Amino acid sequence: MKSTSHPGGGPGELRKEDYVEPRCLLCDPPYGKDAAIHPVPQQRIAEKLDSYMARRDYAGAERHLLYWLEEAILGGDARGELFLRNELTGHYRKMGSKEKALENASRALSLLDSLSFDGSVSYGTTCVNAATAFHAFGEHERALQYFEKARSVYEKGNNTSPQLLGGLYNNMGLVCNALGKYGEALSLYEKALTVMEQVPGGVLEQAITCLNMADTIAARDGNEAGEKQINELLDRAEMLLKDPSAPRDGYYAFVCEKCAPSFSWYGYFQTAQELTDTAETIYRTYDS
Repeated sequence: MKSTSHPGGGPGELRKEDYVEPRCLLCDPPYGKDAAIHPVPQQRIAEKLDSYMARRDYAGAERHLLYWLEEAILGGDARGELFLRNELTGHYRKMGSKEKALENASRALSLLDSLSFDGSVSYGTTCVNAATAFHAFGEHERALQYFEKARSVYEKGNNTSPQLLGGLYNNMGLVCNALGKYGEALSLYEKALTVMEQVPGGVLEQAITCLNMADTIAARDGNEAGEKQINELLDRAEMLLKDPSAPRDGYYAFVCEKCAPSFSWYGYFQTAQELTDTAETIYRTYDS
């Protein structure tokens, strides 16, 4: 989670996008195919988005992204629009807004052709974001199709970060599990664990993967038959979540909140409560 402070101002300082409406086509110099592209500040947008999410201000996050989406479109910044469509896909997926999530996913995918991003990391990332949204709303076969596209890019690319590859394997495993392809899912989770061991602070993603593996074993073998393996994976996930190398920031709180119900489901009630309490404590520091 990045700091909320930015060059030229301290934390919490109001900026133009916080109170000014997007550009007016009738008032400002016209945009057109002959006009210069006006790129949006992607890094600053991401940092501000982090600050909204750390406070769980989801409405503010949506306004922030929609403001800059309008700016990107009016400024002819297709790369910026792709970035924002991807962020909006993830945001609406988390909020359970199916129509908006899938609309932004489809628009992001359509931008790939015009940007000639075939084979690039951006192409793979957009496919992963879209596939994750398709999976979240029950379109598992369609999700697997786009995960395969991303996999072909990530595995061939020399510049693919381990974090991206680990995330791909983990999310692809979830789809295989939903389709009843348990062997494939477990194989992908093993790949995710191996990759995320190379990532500094990757213990949180490893913990999530362990919980996903437990769910797959429960689905394949049943809770009773798979009890030993399930408990080993839960113990490993708990140890990873308590690893001091993971910063106790907003993302850590999000992961704790996400993992707590899984521990509760398998009877690890004390662990679930500890994770919930930890998340709330962290969130309060951002709210104060």
